[in-house]
Amino acid sequence: MSFTHLDAAGHARMVDVTEKVPTVRSATARGLVRCAPEVVAALRDGTVPKGDVLAVARISGIQAAKRTPELLPLAHVIGVHGATVDLVITDAGVEIEATVRTADRTGVEMEALTAVTVAGLAVIDMVKALDKGTSLESVRITRKTGGKSGDWVRPEES
Repeated sequence: MSFTHLDAAGHARMVDVTEKVPTVRSATARGLVRCAPEVVAALRDGTVPKGDVLAVARISGIQAAKRTPELLPLAHVIGVHGATVDLVITDAGVEIEATVRTADRTGVEMEALTAVTVAGLAVIDMVKALDKGTSLESVRITRKTGGKSGDWVRPEES
């Protein structure tokens, strides 16, 4: 088996996608910020001392999707042509879903995962004074479209 991110000597390298034809691609990721019941109540009531948690997290996630190559050294610089970050307060905490779209030579899975992760970190930053045990869990790709491998949906998400 060969690994696309390793050269013949086993050194890390960025995959050359120069010859690939740009196509429309998307990826969706999800995650959960698990919060204590009192944090969930404060989120629902809008009484978190630092302000509008969901708005800050949404913008943080979108910004993160656009900056993914700065964080992941082998990620390609691609055009992020669309990014949505949706947050829903549940009894367990905050469910986060990010969808990123492009018309480029490689996929946007890492951008979607980065958006969810950074949005989750923003939630944690905003509520950590209320609950130091808040955690980010189960960040995963739930679906992708386009590219050579085609469409895919995580079985438990369909």
